[in-house]
Amino acid sequence: MDTSQHSMHNLFEQLGLPSSEQDVEQFIRIHRLFSQDIQLDQATFWTPVQAAFLREAIDDDSDWSEVVDELNTRLRN
Repeated sequence: MDTSQHSMHNLFEQLGLPSSEQDVEQFIRIHRLFSQDIQLDQATFWTPVQAAFLREAIDDDSDWSEVVDELNTRLRN
């Protein structure tokens, strides 16, 4: 069982996205979610596989859920 803490860097790698600190910050700046009506996994910038991963992380309360919640918050601030 993997008990390591997942980071934003790890999440972006898992999603197949560039994952340096600068890449993450740029992604967040470019992809702001301005509506609270849009669920994170329903944003149009995700591929179907990325959206499924994010949805499952939250729905299953997986070990990724905390960092996915952090990404959700950062995309809305």
